Amino acid sequence: MKLASLRGPGRDGTLIVVRRDGARYVPAGAAIPTLQAALDDWEAKEPELRRLADRLESGEIAGEPLDVQKLAPPLPRAYEWVDGSAYINHIVLVRKARGAEPPETLRTDPLVYQGGSGVLLGPREDIVLHDERWGLDFEAEVCVILGDTPARTKKDEAHRFIRLLCLANDVTLRNLVPNELAKGFGFFNSKPATAFSPFAVTPDELGDAWKDGRVHLKLRSTYNGALAGDPEAGPEMHFSFFDLVEHITKTRSFTAGTLLGSGTVSNADRARGISCLAERRMIETLDEGAPKTPFMKAGDTIAIEMVDGQGRDIFGRIEQKVVTG
Repeated sequence: MKLASLRGPGRDGTLIVVRRDGARYVPAGAAIPTLQAALDDWEAKEPELRRLADRLESGEIAGEPLDVQKLAPPLPRAYEWVDGSAYINHIVLVRKARGAEPPETLRTDPLVYQGGSGVLLGPREDIVLHDERWGLDFEAEVCVILGDTPARTKKDEAHRFIRLLCLANDVTLRNLVPNELAKGFGFFNSKPATAFSPFAVTPDELGDAWKDGRVHLKLRSTYNGALAGDPEAGPEMHFSFFDLVEHITKTRSFTAGTLLGSGTVSNADRARGISCLAERRMIETLDEGAPKTPFMKAGDTIAIEMVDGQGRDIFGRIEQKVVTG
């Protein structure tokens, strides 16, 4: 099942059910006005939404043509946005880029940070850059949306609380990161609003590609019209989403409508390219002694998508342009 949110009339948008090909949709209806309303009562609302999806898919309901430009993020605002860093290759490269050593617990204890969730960007919203010196970078990620998840959830139970999956562009202002982390209190100004894919899908939409808490498909990033990378999202995700759920619930529970990110998808094989510019700059430094690729500037574009084995664009395409603020 594929879901999305149209902008308006209120802040949380209008929940719609989308045909598998992404071309047409039908409103979920007054009883389920928003995605948050569906997540709050998922056991009761999911069957209703699936029946609507089946009728749309079969042609029993014609639906309306979908204009992606009118979409908000699937969750226009979320209770929490928690982002992990599950790919070891990415951690090692970006730490090297800022002259920091990887943590001793690199392979045993996941890294996570708490991002801003009150203002989230839709799949076609511009990235506003206020100062080019801040070092704007994109980060292509996979995310899950959780239902009510109790404290002390174990990884073998975590699948029960994953309702939906989507993609994200977790924008980072790289040149603000070192001074913030030097304070010993984490990211804040270096993490502006995150953008999300047009569609959020139930795990069954991924078929065999969803296994062991990972999405086993390539995540494609296209930067200024050229392929930047298409790394495999599954095999090198050191900490699965199940691991991440166990980690974040160590001391507290999470409410329905929590977004949880994988961190930047990254492969050790350089032929797979990159999902953020910081990795490319670090590779240039290792090979040539200094980075050559500049960070993003006004006019640059980034697109992020994931296509399955049948060529279907599962989550829709994030397409953003950098503009001056």
